[in-house]
Amino acid sequence: MTSTSTGTDAVTAEDFRDILSQTREFVRSVVIPQEQRIVDENRMPGEIVGQAKSMGLFGYAVPQEWGGLGLDLTQDVELAMELGYTTLALRSMFGTNNGIAGQVLVGFGTTEQKSRWLERIASGEVVASFALTESGAGSNPASLRTTAAGSGEGWILNGEKRFITNAPVADLFVTFARTRPADADGPGISVFLVPANAPGVEVGPKDRKMGQEGAWTAEVRFQDVYVGPDALVGGSEDIGYRAAMTSLARGRIHIAALAVGTAQRALDESVAYAATATQGGTPIGQFQLVQALLADMQTGVMAGRALVRDAARAWVAGEDRRIAPSVAKLYCTEMAGKVADSAVQVHGGTGYMRGVTVERIYRDVRLLRLYEGTSEIQRLIIGGGLVKNAQRPGQ
Repeated sequence: MTSTSTGTDAVTAEDFRDILSQTREFVRSVVIPQEQRIVDENRMPGEIVGQAKSMGLFGYAVPQEWGGLGLDLTQDVELAMELGYTTLALRSMFGTNNGIAGQVLVGFGTTEQKSRWLERIASGEVVASFALTESGAGSNPASLRTTAAGSGEGWILNGEKRFITNAPVADLFVTFARTRPADADGPGISVFLVPANAPGVEVGPKDRKMGQEGAWTAEVRFQDVYVGPDALVGGSEDIGYRAAMTSLARGRIHIAALAVGTAQRALDESVAYAATATQGGTPIGQFQLVQALLADMQTGVMAGRALVRDAARAWVAGEDRRIAPSVAKLYCTEMAGKVADSAVQVHGGTGYMRGVTVERIYRDVRLLRLYEGTSEIQRLIIGGGLVKNAQRPGQ
């Protein structure tokens, strides 16, 4: 896929329609037929990886000047809803390049850092991982225990990260570490670009997860890992916490859109099943209680889609980059869980069987309420943000 710059690195509506159409065709004709293979083998087939690279999907949210397609967030969410229609392992394959890892470089990297990494990230030559989560610091990055100590002009990193997406295949770890205790000047968290082949970097075995087969995560350990001064993102020790919070907030809108796409698939599978499966010779879709389940599912999907689009618009306009992302993620991921549960109910015993699409979706969507900030954390952000806004002078 290619896009045409308008001089402001924006993708025209016409070009975006083509990108969206090609992505939908790729998802439905190439990936969906191989969903069971992905589950069985717990990996993404090489031909799908290759086609995703050739389509520019590893860099759809990277600016065009750095080799990406240059989609803004309003376009990103439309693409995410298409990607969510199949196994979430597809999006996970290039999600960190475009999202939480790539956006740290896009938003906070120096020109030299962008020149060194972004074009290779956008092409898929480099897989970037976001190394933030630790055993004692998940949804609250302020609790980080990984350290970076000054050594000459560079830094030495020590610590352990867990649940790091794409860690087994990563070429670059966008790594958050504490350079000093939190003080009046800030949380003391910095972010570093650590090549996966740097001495002292060790990636553990792939995690065995409830679902999302084919999307690999693992622990990453840093033992006396030396990086030069050029590894400090933005050239500043005080960027890390803000970079993490900004990237996570943007990513929450993307995850919300992904949840809407997955919920739409669960709904479509349920409608098709209800229209054809019979009980006592009558299609179950004619039963009013089944229709009620489908109606609630449809309502949730439509509400989620509208919410995601509104939150993305507010982000791009700079109107709300804190409360709206959390609202979208909270509602849409919880909604997707309810829709998946109803989908299994519509399918009855069939929906509980391995190899049935809604059974996989039921397991896959559970993670959406956990990563990039749990539902509980989103509620704290929303509630706390509303109170702070009300306490501001002039409100």
